[in-house]
Amino acid sequence: MASLRPLDDRVVLKVLDAEEKTAGGILLPDSAQEKPQRGKITAVGNGKLNKDGKRMALDVKKGDVVLFGKYAGSDVKVDGTDYKILRESEILAKVEG
Repeated sequence: MASLRPLDDRVVLKVLDAEEKTAGGILLPDSAQEKPQRGKITAVGNGKLNKDGKRMALDVKKGDVVLFGKYAGSDVKVDGTDYKILRESEILAKVEG
């Protein structure tokens, strides 16, 4: 099994499935489901180098569930599993609770 190790301020996340139901409980067909914009981080890079040559730590860590822009990052497939690689700055928020 191959593993991904992102560089600098990039993260690898497993895209979580789109919601199949509305808040009211109505089932949505595949064509009506929105493109997933949530993912669980599976790996993080070491951080970006600042002007002094020191690494700046990322604000996210492995296991965090995050929201990202609809067209953010790059989609990759490894061993049949879909992943997304994006920069930390493309992450909009962490899902807490």
